[in-house]
Amino acid sequence: MAAKNGPTDIEKEQVFGMAEKEMEYRVDLFNRLTKICFDKCIDKRYKESELNMGENSCIDRCVSKYWQVTNLIGQLLGSNRPPL
Repeated sequence: MAAKNGPTDIEKEQVFGMAEKEMEYRVDLFNRLTKICFDKCIDKRYKESELNMGENSCIDRCVSKYWQVTNLIGQLLGSNRPPL
């Protein structure tokens, strides 16, 4: 019986491919979150260089709700998977 020395090239490619997809997903999620919350919370006419208190609160709530919904959807999709 031969001892396994480590992952094969195919296994390495699969792991790299999965990591690459995960990174693409996270970048897309961040970009959508940024666009949605920016469009919802930031006044189209910039008056100040800093966010005002109302914009700050809106962004905070928007991001929080976005993550809650994203996590809930992930849980629901995960619980609907057929058993292996």
